Amino acid sequence: MPRQFRFAWLKTLATVAALLLLAGLLGALLGKPAWVVALAALGILAWHYWRLRQVLLRLTARQRWETRDGTGVWNELDRLLYRNQQEMRARKRRLLDMLRSYRAAADALPDAVVVVDRNTQRIQWFNEAATGLLGLHHPADMGAALVERLQPLPLAHWLAGGRNAEPILDANSPVDAGIRLHLRLIPYSDHHWLLVARDVTKLLHLEQVRRDFVANVSHELRTPLTVVHGYLDMMDPEDFPDTGPMLAEMRKQSQRMAQLVEDLLTLSRLESQQHTELETVAMTSMLASLRREAEAHSQGRHEISVEDSAGVDLAGSNKELHSAFSNLVTNAVRYTPAGGRISLRFAREGGGAVLSVTDTGYGIPASHLPRLTERFYRVSSSRSRESGGTGLGLSIVKHILGLHQARLDIRSEVGQGSVFACHFDAEHVRPRDAASPIAPTEDAPA
Repeated sequence: MPRQFRFAWLKTLATVAALLLLAGLLGALLGKPAWVVALAALGILAWHYWRLRQVLLRLTARQRWETRDGTGVWNELDRLLYRNQQEMRARKRRLLDMLRSYRAAADALPDAVVVVDRNTQRIQWFNEAATGLLGLHHPADMGAALVERLQPLPLAHWLAGGRNAEPILDANSPVDAGIRLHLRLIPYSDHHWLLVARDVTKLLHLEQVRRDFVANVSHELRTPLTVVHGYLDMMDPEDFPDTGPMLAEMRKQSQRMAQLVEDLLTLSRLESQQHTELETVAMTSMLASLRREAEAHSQGRHEISVEDSAGVDLAGSNKELHSAFSNLVTNAVRYTPAGGRISLRFAREGGGAVLSVTDTGYGIPASHLPRLTERFYRVSSSRSRESGGTGLGLSIVKHILGLHQARLDIRSEVGQGSVFACHFDAEHVRPRDAASPIAPTEDAPA
């Protein structure tokens, strides 16, 4: 107990005791000490009750507290309540200042930020950028249903995903169809979501400019490269003993440049393609073709096996899927030393299917795995160039699988080999025709 409060309490008790003692002396003089002491005690109790009532009324009314001079317990209580009230007001001012600062910071953001109630999916708060990007207006849209207010954005199914909702990479703004938005849902508490919308119009425009540039330059390079390569083919190194090695190297590099141009054109076409026409891809003949390609590329240096236990076909573009699978098989042969083993396996996975290419090659360090599908990314530049790779194969595979709503899973260990698995969902699986031949499953040394 603080010293000043203890002193005030003792002084109040001393005052009460003195009053009761005087009442007892007065009662003795009047011959009725008990009645006088009782009346005095009742008066003291009534006075304290009245002071308590005053405190309760002021607390209930939330009045600004004022201190009074004095040293009694009630005066000390007034001072304590006044100090607590002042401290609470100071904390409230600090919290309001912080809230204003946070709101000012949120309003200064170029991205639209919307706080959404997780249970009702109604708008709780939004910043100024949400007005320009999403068309929300204060206070009319406070408490409005988010899905109905942001029509025609496809948010109903997206919000149902909650914490697992993938970002919407490209959507039209409800305000202006020319504004392209990137939407992200962030569950930042148990009861609220944070919807962040970013204007990516300029980024998408720049990306389209890049694609057009790559496509145009690659197309323009194709003709002169064809001419150069044609003239080099006409020149027999045996006719030029002194420059024979140089002619051979020029042929090799012109072929590599031609392949690079073709890969760039393919990648540009895939990036601009929104969807692919679905046809039934006969996996029996696909696996047989991949086996022949692997054997031709290996030239007897590897052991190659194919296993088909899925018993289904795939729905998609036969040409594109063959290109993706062929890239994986070619890479496996290219980066596996002579005497190694390469396995192709097509199997069911839940309602879907998975095609995996396993090798016993050099392996890939874990730090490189997240970037393998980036264009021109190489784990080892010298080894890739020696093997004739362009650095675009896995990027092409990624885009082809994306068009088929499939994903590429890569697992690798240095010195042990790698597994590249293409996972397809149930919507891209088709029953296999009973008349189709069964793909071979036995190991076949090349």
